[in-house]
Amino acid sequence: MNFNIAVIKGDGIGPEIVTEAIKVMDKVAEKFGHTFNYTQVLMGGCSIDATGVPLTDEAIETCKASDAVLLGSIGGDTTTSPWYKLEPSLRPEAGLLKLRKSLGLFANIRPAYLYKELKAACPLKDEIIGDGFDMVIMRELTGGLYFGERKTVEENGVLKAYDSLTYDENEIRRIAIKGFETAMKRRKNVVSVDKANVLDSSRLWRKVVEEVARDYPEVTYSHMLVDNCAMQLVKNPGQFDVILTENMFGDILSDEASEVTGSIGMLSSASLSATSLGLYEPSHGSAPDIAGQNKANPIATILSAAMLLRYSLNLDAEADAIEAAVQKVLEDGYRTVDIMSDGCLFVGCKEMGDAIVERL
Repeated sequence: MNFNIAVIKGDGIGPEIVTEAIKVMDKVAEKFGHTFNYTQVLMGGCSIDATGVPLTDEAIETCKASDAVLLGSIGGDTTTSPWYKLEPSLRPEAGLLKLRKSLGLFANIRPAYLYKELKAACPLKDEIIGDGFDMVIMRELTGGLYFGERKTVEENGVLKAYDSLTYDENEIRRIAIKGFETAMKRRKNVVSVDKANVLDSSRLWRKVVEEVARDYPEVTYSHMLVDNCAMQLVKNPGQFDVILTENMFGDILSDEASEVTGSIGMLSSASLSATSLGLYEPSHGSAPDIAGQNKANPIATILSAAMLLRYSLNLDAEADAIEAAVQKVLEDGYRTVDIMSDGCLFVGCKEMGDAIVERL
């Protein structure tokens, strides 16, 4: 079968990690008899340098015309890069927000799974880790603070900044349905995270989630305040199956969950629309301090490519093959610097990609 993939390598370590993911996808294509046609798209700092904006309309159209989008990482050092002297609407991250909105990518799925081979890299005590954990954070991606009205004005000689957090019931309902549908395929437990003791938006969130829950009687669900959830993730991560939450809370909690797994370099991510079109990227950033040094961990991007095969192309066996190859590489002791431990074999970004391809 033939598939068209838009590829955004981006900035920092983005080109390195995407190169390894494509190497793995090409091996899958060879093994299973597919053809993946890649179209390179600029977004982020590299797009600013080339076009003056973080994302062009042409780039958006290319992504819309594709079966899926594979993204590396965007942005640079926020203190030294000239990109961050620009207006907020012209900075690298504005391109990602625009792409999510343009493609209607309202559901962000971030798995957080502790491989038994990486227990030594987990910062938690063994008695907390127990038998490990396997959770999914379902984050609403196109509403809330990140897309609300914002402005800074001067009032009576004092600067005042405004950021609006807005959700309507339909936005909440569609992400809640995704969360409960995901739980039905897993351990049938949803924890909905909000700040309903303070925020009106969270009180509406809680009301709509309860309405959706009635359609999924097999799923056990509960509500948890976001500050408590942040504590529970490091106190007892094994209690979670599906965490359902809004945009900013999900952004923060998924990064926390990634560190509990041992390294954010291990966490994949899928951003889904109402159709099969999705955007797939690692949960981590562009890490400009190690860019071009062959130090980056490509596994999160490779696992994101597996999610791309599963969710957008409906190629479950191919996705399973990638995930099994990653598991085997870890079992065989291969480690990049972020997950390195005594007695393991240190490899760079390219060598890790090669090792996964060999096991495919």
